[in-house]
Amino acid sequence: MKIIIGVDPHKLSVTIEVIDDHEQVLATGRFAADNAGYAAMRKRVAAWPERTWAVEGSNGAGRPLAQRLLADGKHVVDVPAKLAARVRVLDAGHGRKTDAHDPLGGGRRGPGEGTARAGTRPAVGGVADAGRPPRRAVRQRVQTVNRLQRLLGELTAGKVKKDITALQAKAILTSVPHREVLGKTRRRLAAEQLAYLVAVEKKIKSLGKELKLLVQDSGSMLMDLPEVGPIVAARVLVDVGDVARFADRNRFAS
Repeated sequence: MKIIIGVDPHKLSVTIEVIDDHEQVLATGRFAADNAGYAAMRKRVAAWPERTWAVEGSNGAGRPLAQRLLADGKHVVDVPAKLAARVRVLDAGHGRKTDAHDPLGGGRRGPGEGTARAGTRPAVGGVADAGRPPRRAVRQRVQTVNRLQRLLGELTAGKVKKDITALQAKAILTSVPHREVLGKTRRRLAAEQLAYLVAVEKKIKSLGKELKLLVQDSGSMLMDLPEVGPIVAARVLVDVGDVARFADRNRFAS
């Protein structure tokens, strides 16, 4: 009997679903993305020695786990995210990523739900133009953090946080010296991403100061609200535009 283990890896957890060649679900489970979770996952599937691990994004988010499985001599195949999404669509009628459908999509060799903005909003003063660079910088930071987390996950198996600061990344990087060529290369790449992360965060801080002045000049008091900074306030102002274009407060709320 052919056994496939569909794997949906996340930063802090791994969800699996064991299915046979008739697509019958034999077992499921969710495990922490650390050494204890890895051991528990291996124990959970020990009853099926002849198995194939179908890891979604094994060259991306699932790379650290795929590398560990390969190092342990396991048979691992890569399942592209788009291919897994097709199975989610056919099986559930939508492409949304859920823990229930992701591992099944991987096991069947089968991206998440996309969003698109329909229409534009009137700009308010110079906030709209000034708000674009900070948003781009924030996206760059997210992408850099993701790359850095993946590299650190490969250097320190099971020690991945949901979010990470530059100081935390530096502390982790200095604690894992590697002597072999592959480890040195990963460490150098991680150091490069860390340096870029520091530069991006410095840029975000500088742009935030400029944006704060523009939001204040617009007369908005959004930043007086708890947890609302200049970037969020600017985004709200750009999306809303001139409130006079709404017939009443109920139309604005909707």
